[in-house]
Amino acid sequence: MALVKFTFDPDNPPEITQADLDRMDAIRDEDIDYSDMPEFTDEEWAKAKIVPNPFKPVVTMRLEPETIAFFKGDNPKGYTGRMAAVLKAFVKAQRAG
Repeated sequence: MALVKFTFDPDNPPEITQADLDRMDAIRDEDIDYSDMPEFTDEEWAKAKIVPNPFKPVVTMRLEPETIAFFKGDNPKGYTGRMAAVLKAFVKAQRAG
């Protein structure tokens, strides 16, 4: 795989298209060269924030408390992602059948 270097200009950020995101998603983790990236401290990781995907719209829903409790289970962190995964699987199954 060819090495690609990119210099980011924070005053003139590039537009990221869905095709760009798809291409990045297709890259395997083991094919990414992190050799020029500085190490992060535990404090830096603690301050890190997840940036929402601009191509995924934010949706507000009213759900039964039992439904929310089910998806939170023993680990409330990430329960909305689990809900999204179930909905995505449902859509995929509907399209296939």
